[in-house]
Amino acid sequence: MYPNWSIDLQNPDQWAIYLKELTRNAVEVPGPEIERLGKAAERAGAYVCLGVNERVALYDGMLYNTLVFLSPDGRLLGKHRKLLPSNREKLFWHRGDGVDIKAVFDTDLGRIGGLICYEHLQPLLKYALIAQGEQVHCASWLGWPRFKNGRSNVPVIDAASRAYALEGQCFVVISAMYVPEEYGRTKSGFDNAGWAFFGGSGVINPAGEYLVGPLYDEEGILYADIDLEKIVLRKAAVDTTSRDTRWDILSLKVNDESVYLPFSR
Repeated sequence: MYPNWSIDLQNPDQWAIYLKELTRNAVEVPGPEIERLGKAAERAGAYVCLGVNERVALYDGMLYNTLVFLSPDGRLLGKHRKLLPSNREKLFWHRGDGVDIKAVFDTDLGRIGGLICYEHLQPLLKYALIAQGEQVHCASWLGWPRFKNGRSNVPVIDAASRAYALEGQCFVVISAMYVPEEYGRTKSGFDNAGWAFFGGSGVINPAGEYLVGPLYDEEGILYADIDLEKIVLRKAAVDTTSRDTRWDILSLKVNDESVYLPFSR
């Protein structure tokens, strides 16, 4: 789950207790829960990109917001830890490392990668994945609630996901969480938290057009056919990894090695 409770200074112990529960229910990667998920992927014959709270066994209390990639034969292809936790997430999740940039995996469906939520607003991070030849991008979004003051992340998810498809000339598969408002306080056990997550899942082609979705305010499963030849057609207009690059003027330096906590992986 997402740590969607407020830091209430009138009740300073509450958020720490919730964080303890979140840590207790987090998973290790690899670990027994991931093995079970791998068996489910094998039964379904499906590639899986799944968001988890990842616990590090060696360091008590260390959590990551992590995307896990599984193959149809049940193998763990790899993972991506959120490089830059956003907003108050910095109080719950540790920052990812340089090795988490290498989050594009070559499969028989194409080269699959993914980022988490507001990572899609980080231009350098986005291009670090695009430059690895990403063809299918898994955009994992929280699907923030519509706030009482009228602000909503609906246009943020839509614009950032469509922009990624256009900038990367790739397909984008959006998974955005839907939670009905009535579930929140009565069933979750977490008070002092905003609920009503609106969703917004969909599939976008390299021209920035929805093939299916976005799906708002209801639970569902979306299907779309992806033709990788459409990527080549789109690159006839713009190609940000080949013809339309100027490495003699603009370049991106990526340190994809671990830069701290050598035992944390």
